[in-house]
Order: sequence, then C-alpha cells, then structure tokens
Amino acid sequence: MEKRGSQKGAAGPGFWLAEEVGRTDPGAVAWSLMHYLMVTSKQRLFSLAQEFKLAPQQMIALRILGGGPRKMSELADALSCDNSNVTGIVDRLEQHGLVRRESAEGDRRVKLIVLTEEGEWMRGEITKRMAQPPPPLASLSEEDQTALRDILQRAVESISDEEAAEASRREVPAVANGS
Repeated sequence: MEKRGSQKGAAGPGFWLAEEVGRTDPGAVAWSLMHYLMVTSKQRLFSLAQEFKLAPQQMIALRILGGGPRKMSELADALSCDNSNVTGIVDRLEQHGLVRRESAEGDRRVKLIVLTEEGEWMRGEITKRMAQPPPPLASLSEEDQTALRDILQRAVESISDEEAAEASRREVPAVANGS
C-alpha cells in the first residue's frame, strides 16, 4: 500500500487512525480513509449551517425532524445530548419559525417537535446541499463512484435488523420523500 501520509504530511490520511496504531489490514485502512474524508469535509457542514444562519446541531435537528414529529427526549437521543441542550436547540429553531411544539395525543404533558412549513422548506434545501458529494468524491470517475457506491451498499446491507433498529432510534431516519 502506498503511504499517502508521506504525500500529505503528518496530518494526511497515511497517518490517520489505522496506520497511527499500526493497522494495515484493508478494512481498517478503508475505515480510516472514510473517516478522514468525513473529518476533512466537516467545514462544508459548518459553512452550510452558517449559510442558513443555524448552528450545526440545529441543522442536524431539522434533518432528524424530517422523519416526523419527535418527542424532546427522542431528539436528545438522536443528537446524543442531554434534554436540557435540546431545549436550547428547539428554542432557537422555534424563534426562527422552523419548528413548533405540540402536545402529544393522549398526554398533553409530552411535547412533540414538529417542522413548520418554513422548516420543511429549509430542511429540503439543506438536504439537497448535503447530498452533493464533497470534491474528493465528485472528482472520481463515474466508474470509481459506482464501485465505491456498490461496495458501501454491500457493507450497509450487512447491518443486522437489530443494529438498524438501534440506529434508527438515534440517527436521521430514512424518509419517504427521498431526502
């Protein structure tokens, strides 16, 4: 395997996760490279949030709410944060007119967070932008992009039903409208 770190300097992918701990097996190196792509693309997420005048956590909350109304506690789980942090995130989204709180049927003490029409629109715009691959992936040939997609699809298909159920409780849900 070519040492990419020597091309990119000590911060490059050759010195990321796997090689840093002496792992050279293909799975560990592939995971390290995917992680490196995500970390180096993080600024895109921050810039996008800034463009919409949101904090990154607010933008992610909008994505999560695309699966339908969520209890505050469910949103906290999905964002991996405390309920008190979610209150601030939701307060600011509500101030922007992007969400509203509604009482749950059967228990008015439980508050559901629901996207407003403006929130749905903004979520759609954010989703369109987030779906654009970062330049390192977009610059690959169509053949390479197809191979990468197919390999990652096979990896995703190996996720057990139990793992998928746990992830769906914590992560952005797949939504019927294609976002």
